[in-house]
Amino acid sequence: MKDLFSLEAPSDFDRLQAAWEEVLKRLSPEIPSAWFERFIRPLTPVAFDQGTAVLAVPGRFVQEWVKERYIDTIQSMLSDEMGQSVSLDFRPEPQAKAAVPRVTASVPRQSAVTEEPTFRPSEKYSFSSFVAGQSNRLALAGCRAVAKEPGTKYNPLFIYGPSGLGKTHLLHAIAREVFSLHPRYPLVYVSAQQFAEEFVTALQSNRMEAFRRSQRSVGIWLVDDIQFIAGKDKTQEEIFHTFNYLHSLGKQIVITSDRPPRDLYSMDERLRSRFEAGLVADIQMPDTETRCAILLEKARHERITLDMTVAMYLAESVPGNIRVLEGALTKVAAQASVLDDPITLDIATAMVEKYYRKGVLEKPGFEQIVTAVSRHFNIPTDEIKGLSRKAPIVQARHVAVYITREITGNSWKHIGGLFGDRDHTSMMHGYQKIWELMHHDKDLRTQVKSLIRNLYPSDSAQQ
Repeated sequence: MKDLFSLEAPSDFDRLQAAWEEVLKRLSPEIPSAWFERFIRPLTPVAFDQGTAVLAVPGRFVQEWVKERYIDTIQSMLSDEMGQSVSLDFRPEPQAKAAVPRVTASVPRQSAVTEEPTFRPSEKYSFSSFVAGQSNRLALAGCRAVAKEPGTKYNPLFIYGPSGLGKTHLLHAIAREVFSLHPRYPLVYVSAQQFAEEFVTALQSNRMEAFRRSQRSVGIWLVDDIQFIAGKDKTQEEIFHTFNYLHSLGKQIVITSDRPPRDLYSMDERLRSRFEAGLVADIQMPDTETRCAILLEKARHERITLDMTVAMYLAESVPGNIRVLEGALTKVAAQASVLDDPITLDIATAMVEKYYRKGVLEKPGFEQIVTAVSRHFNIPTDEIKGLSRKAPIVQARHVAVYITREITGNSWKHIGGLFGDRDHTSMMHGYQKIWELMHHDKDLRTQVKSLIRNLYPSDSAQQ
């Protein structure tokens, strides 16, 4: 490895390694710990040449995952740490299976409870650090109940809401509460994306029995971001059978998603009906008072001195989800540290004006969305909102419906009214059509994500 990626200037590589360690420290609090250990920690800097940092990655799957979600953030942080513009390149490399940390607890059998589970919930995610408000009260109550008495109440518990509002926090909080009482409790935490990956690996290596045992020999099954298995028929079938097996034995199941079961298009109807069999609780965007309380809790945890007046100003002025809000606090604290001053309202105001000024993260309206789609597909807006059934126009219309629903969250009836008093079922059909196509058409998926990102920059922080 060293010979293959030798550098003309070793000091450049030393700088890259030092910068990468700082990037890991900065990324760690921003990414769920399971994802960080699975996808970010294995990345290894191997070369730096003419402003391009090369990171070795353990396989194509990890590479695509990182590129889709965090490449811009990593490039920005590396540039910041190295004091120059840095671009990223990835080099997939074979790696021993044991070198990639697993998220799930290794619990081969229910009786073998003397083994230490390998999954450990993040220390920063607990019930005590989760700020309750009107927007999340039911979900929090459900999670506390299942942590106290797994399998006896709210089984399954299905929690849904936009990214960045605390769903992963609650899953980790359940695990922490359970482990505090029973350190060797048989518990599995797995993201749906990882479940799909490990399922495919088990099929290829003829290890299905071991895979099923790892998922089913548990007392609590925590599954994060179930929406990612939509369109994956074989994976859904395996989830279905695992769900039935655990539920029939009275084992606790907790599932999170970015949308309610009824809106999980391309998901097997049998699964959707089972998800709705227990308690379905949503997490909504918090009100200003709750956002202020979240900032104060974050400041307390990070040992940042934050005045109530400044916290309230940030809560009112910074749009977006909780991750965006906490990122604003980090920026304010960093700026105050550079100036060697306490965090003041003046510093907060300057930061908001620079990064979150009105319009930069403001949610776009319907006309803005249709105009953006019109320009992208070169189809007049009146035709997109009209009655034409020509294939290119219908597709552009369906894309506009999809983006409108994703960004605004308006009801199907309201969206139908925006598109000329169309029936709400036709709006649902258009949304579902694009949802399904995006799982098979990479170009369309890229186009839609690009449109959303350009329309609503804060959305890129949520995904």
